[in-house]
Amino acid sequence: MSELPNERQILGVRFCLGEADEIISRLGSGGLLVVPSAPSFMEIVRNEEYRDAVTNADVAITDSALMVLLWNWLENDSIGRLSGLKYIRALLQEEEVRTPGRTFWVMAGRKSAEKNLSWLKSQGIEVPAECVYYAPLYTGKIEDPELIEKLQLLRPKHVVITVGGGTQERLGFYLKRNLENLPAIHCIGAAIAFLSGDQVRIPNWADRLYLGWLFRCISSPRHYVPRYFSALRFIPLLWRYREHLPVPQELAAFNTGR
Repeated sequence: MSELPNERQILGVRFCLGEADEIISRLGSGGLLVVPSAPSFMEIVRNEEYRDAVTNADVAITDSALMVLLWNWLENDSIGRLSGLKYIRALLQEEEVRTPGRTFWVMAGRKSAEKNLSWLKSQGIEVPAECVYYAPLYTGKIEDPELIEKLQLLRPKHVVITVGGGTQERLGFYLKRNLENLPAIHCIGAAIAFLSGDQVRIPNWADRLYLGWLFRCISSPRHYVPRYFSALRFIPLLWRYREHLPVPQELAAFNTGR
């Protein structure tokens, strides 16, 4: 492989193996960070917009326990996992992120925003109303000129996107391509929801033991069990392609269902 010691290319995506504070520092001059999960990673097969987003991100982190365990077994490697939860904890310790007006939050709806903002306030992080955006339900190709206009006006140093996997990466890439002044764009999805109580809280020990998926399944089995069961199709995908980007026209077998 041609990767640097602190990087691995997996399914065409370059993953950074550094610690959270190193990665945050790396994004100091702006860039797009993505956190692909195994379920959303299947979009690399079906969705060209998603594929472009994750392969053109400046940083991807190894949040997926399934990907890390399977890669290490297949390649006799020893890469570590950096979860989105661990990353958001580190990000929220940054003085710049804690400074009002320096971080813009794209939230997955008003109800989620209320819980997240209340929790942030309890942690000493005040978020001005103008720095919160309620994401619409994006369908088809992502275009959001209203969001672009807000960000061009406010010019935050950081943009944190908390919408679902598969969508957040595409939205982040859209912002990267269309903003004149590129901030650090952190696509961390549900990570803050695990802290705020908007989703089930995941203890640090469970996150370290790769058990976050189990807590989510127990909290809402109808929603998460099918989602994680469908992620098993990631196994033959990684088995076949390893470091290479899958070629869409060769993937009819993977292109059915979700």
